[in-house]
Amino acid sequence: MTNIKLYVLNLQLLATQVTTQDSLSAEMKTFYDMTLIDEASANLVHDQFGQKRPIPSGGGKTIEFRKFSPLAKATTPITEGVTPAGKDLTVTAITATVNQYGDFIVQSDILELTALDNTILEATKLLGKQAGATLDTVVRDVLQSGTNVTYCPKIGADGAETAVTSRANLDATCKLTVDVVQQVVAKLRAQNAPTIGGKYVAIIHPYVAYDLMRDPEWIDAHKYTNPTNLYEGEIGEIAGVRFVQTTEAKIYKNGDNPAVFGSLFFGENAYGVTEITGGGLQTIVKQKGSAGTGDPLDQRSSVGWKAIKTAEILVQNYLVRVESCSPRFSATAVAN
Repeated sequence: MTNIKLYVLNLQLLATQVTTQDSLSAEMKTFYDMTLIDEASANLVHDQFGQKRPIPSGGGKTIEFRKFSPLAKATTPITEGVTPAGKDLTVTAITATVNQYGDFIVQSDILELTALDNTILEATKLLGKQAGATLDTVVRDVLQSGTNVTYCPKIGADGAETAVTSRANLDATCKLTVDVVQQVVAKLRAQNAPTIGGKYVAIIHPYVAYDLMRDPEWIDAHKYTNPTNLYEGEIGEIAGVRFVQTTEAKIYKNGDNPAVFGSLFFGENAYGVTEITGGGLQTIVKQKGSAGTGDPLDQRSSVGWKAIKTAEILVQNYLVRVESCSPRFSATAVAN
């Protein structure tokens, strides 16, 4: 029994020691920092396809994305011996204001003394997941504001389609089909949206994926690519689009109307995001007593995160939001 008590006490001391900033070695501090980033990155599905811009220290609150306008066709023949006028590059600057997000967990000295687990590590994992979901949502909501929208048609009992022109008119029969995917691909190609490695990408909810994966044309991801080349969350391909699945894909819900899913189809450089590295995401650990007179009895320690984040649609024509319902899931799905 004595040996067991000593073993438990050693675990408690370890948990207490690693929660203090001063007692963390450089290697241990790096471990906690990387834990937060790793946990966050797993949820950043919307982030991975954006044009990346780092957040430099002291760089201000405004970030600028730049795009070059295409050149008109040069169909006028050149006159022998005469130098044509030529063209100038036209650069359009798109600016966005970054915002700061963050949260923290406070731990009491009693919790640290009585906990058998490394509570600071568990808190860091929880905060990492929260940071990932938060930053992912910031990007998602910007992309969902795009003006290029396609509504899935209503499908009658006889298979006849009825066009839909607004979210309010969608019903449970308006599911995402291969035909709609092909229409969106045609739309992107007609707007000269560049592909990402030869394919377009779509971010969809698992409930939308359920409907698509039942189509015989669906190809599972493991059948067409090496696992090391998969995107985060990638599940398969159809009609020239690689699909990425996430529960953070947007769900709209208005009163008693069926839930509507906002799927995002896009090509390369459709949008830009700030990177979480380079000061964009930080882990902050405070030891007991670090607040001075604010914690006179050394009763509280904390771990938290803060991040600077923004996103911006760079080319509206390169991004299409497809709104649909699901016959099986729209009745019970809730807004996110």
